[in-house]
Amino acid sequence: MKIDGRVLYQVFKYSIYALLTINVFVFFGEEWLAARLEYPQGIAGGEFFKAYAATIDTAAWVVLLLMFELETYVLEDRHFTRTVQLSLHTLRAVCYLFIVSAFYGYVVDAAYVYQTSPLSGVSDLCALVGQNWSYATTFGEYAEITAANCSAFSTVDTFVRFDGVAAVVDQPGLAAIQFLAMVDVANAGVWLLVVLLLEIDVRLQAKNRFEGMALYLSTAAKIILYSVLALAVVAWMLTGDFVDWWDAFLWLVAFVFIELNVFEWRQESHERAA
Repeated sequence: MKIDGRVLYQVFKYSIYALLTINVFVFFGEEWLAARLEYPQGIAGGEFFKAYAATIDTAAWVVLLLMFELETYVLEDRHFTRTVQLSLHTLRAVCYLFIVSAFYGYVVDAAYVYQTSPLSGVSDLCALVGQNWSYATTFGEYAEITAANCSAFSTVDTFVRFDGVAAVVDQPGLAAIQFLAMVDVANAGVWLLVVLLLEIDVRLQAKNRFEGMALYLSTAAKIILYSVLALAVVAWMLTGDFVDWWDAFLWLVAFVFIELNVFEWRQESHERAA
């Protein structure tokens, strides 16, 4: 039985989209556990975007991705009525609002991990057993210190605590956490630039003006931006956890599909013009 390569391509593409949707729930689970420690008295309204930055960001990006998929591949020119265009643009505007809010959350999260103070009088984590202390295993993730794990977290004898919460970490661990926090901010900021360029590309292509200097500048800028995003994936692979680098990798693959959609749309426009 012969399998259509085009069908396999579409199955693979939408499988990537489905995996990214699943990651929304994965991030929610991680942030819900972290929020229980960071906000023992409950989350105030203004801190919601900080507490659930990754969940909100990923959910908004998934919706935005699907909007780009509709506009660059699924819908044909005859489908772009005024109502459809207004609906797409309105939904995308809402997504951008949440994405920018989530970016603010990443910045606040990054600032938070620099708010530490020395933990005086403690040279062994096992001294904290039974006192509801947790150890920061990586950025945004904590594990309760128990008799079974206290000796495994760190081999040093000096620690710092995060201000306002019962969570500690050693200096090497703090440096790794601060590095990952800055990678988060840089990654989110670069993605905002990528999607801004993509919006410009789509608008130009809709008017058959995505040619010449506009095409050259967009391509050059995206090579740089996607390279930075690839470096973030490598950084998470080396110092982060599986979920972080896997999610970042999936997003790169997903937007390669969107770029290919735009390329195919441009080729079809040329064929019709010919």
